[in-house]
Amino acid sequence: MPLYPLYALLFLDAGVSAAELSLLFGLWSVTGLLAEVPAGLLADRWSRRGVLVLAGVLQAAAFALWTAAPSTGAFAAGFVLWGLAGAGTSGTAEALVHDGLAAVGAAGCFARVNAAMTAAELLVQVPTALAATALHALGGFPLVGWASSAACLAAAGLALRFPEAAADGRDDDEEPAVRPGAVLRRPALLAAVLAVALVGGLDGVEEYFPVLVADRGVPAVAVPVAVLAVSLAGAAGAALGGRLVRPPGRLLGALLLAAGAGLLLVAATAGLLVVAVLAAAYGVYLAVLVAAEAELQRRITGPYRATITSVAGVGVELSSLLVFAAWAVAGSSAVGLLVLVVAPVAALGLGRRV
Repeated sequence: MPLYPLYALLFLDAGVSAAELSLLFGLWSVTGLLAEVPAGLLADRWSRRGVLVLAGVLQAAAFALWTAAPSTGAFAAGFVLWGLAGAGTSGTAEALVHDGLAAVGAAGCFARVNAAMTAAELLVQVPTALAATALHALGGFPLVGWASSAACLAAAGLALRFPEAAADGRDDDEEPAVRPGAVLRRPALLAAVLAVALVGGLDGVEEYFPVLVADRGVPAVAVPVAVLAVSLAGAAGAALGGRLVRPPGRLLGALLLAAGAGLLLVAATAGLLVVAVLAAAYGVYLAVLVAAEAELQRRITGPYRATITSVAGVGVELSSLLVFAAWAVAGSSAVGLLVLVVAPVAALGLGRRV
């Protein structure tokens, strides 16, 4: 979506104050949190493909509203729509892909496919940045906005072509153990949900990459390239994580410890070296995250896969607040210590026998 790297500038250009911008981001986050689990339930009980299509349409409507009537009220309404769209895709996409693979006897490939999805999300930043620059030069924010809305509708059209297999065990006589609330009575599944929530929340540090590299001596003109290098390393790490075949929890814990140590080392480095260290740490971290997400999907049974994945998504959003708080206290050093604390907990949860 070409609007991604520019929408904050669109708001400021329309006269939104810094305080109003923070309120808009807060509205976006709260909407996503409140809608996450209901969206997962809707996907499980109605149609996962249908929810993905609906999410694309809602996001297209959000960008169209921003473009047609750029104002604080329109931005707020658009963020509500975008929050609903985000909630509709977070757990639904993984559940749809997993059950689609399982339907053709390829559930074991989920880790690699999920890794490719994660890597693609990072790699697409390159053409997106180029498209945003070119479109803005040709037609300003209106052209960028309409192009982004069209891209959302195109994504919804592609989602219509996804095959949708019946969810595992979807029937009226299902065992209580497969219902969402039963996660609390399945220790191995609960442990995986908590592990993914904690590990996934650590990705909140990505928001600080530009600030981090700039503070460590990287010239402002080189910051976008430096951040892109870190993202590319993350894509490589995600792809590597997809190749790990049911890695033991202690291995994932050790890798997470290495990532935390890298963040601590960042505080003692400067210049281009900080980019290399940060890239390595982020790549290792995403390898762990992809492997953890695959393990969670392996432990889920029954028709509520999207719902349980959405519960983990809520945990990710909440645990990311720990990252923000840690950064406010002592920057990357505090976040690195947080990673070191999470590592043994994640190792225990992902290593628990099913």
